[in-house]
Amino acid sequence: MLMRTDPFRELDRLAQQLMGPGTWSKPSAMPMDAYREGDEYVVAFDLPGVPADAIDIDVERNMLTVKAERRPVAKADDVQMELSERPLGAFSRQIVLADTLDTERIQADYDAGVLTLRIPIAERAKPRKISIGVGSGHKEISG
Repeated sequence: MLMRTDPFRELDRLAQQLMGPGTWSKPSAMPMDAYREGDEYVVAFDLPGVPADAIDIDVERNMLTVKAERRPVAKADDVQMELSERPLGAFSRQIVLADTLDTERIQADYDAGVLTLRIPIAERAKPRKISIGVGSGHKEISG
């Protein structure tokens, strides 16, 4: 139900890690998992250290866009940084959703640095039984 938009995603992610943090004009990718659970698709994004108010989720037609920003922690004047490995800056991910998903009822939860989106499968995409009438009888579709 999800379609990949970039066949060179892993190469892009490696290049972004080597070139430094992202900016809003050129954000870094964020790792994600996507799977089906019953009648919905679940997409989980790793965003450790990002406050919930720094996450932006948009859906336009079938394009889901998640943007987040991890800012540096304010430090006192007498603090000298010895090591800084945690990436800072902007992160973004776009996913093309299939027409069979209900983008009107997406639920988003954020816990322990993981943003989880639950996207239900549209009713029109679920299997349904079609009864057949005999002769000039009516044909009926049940949901």
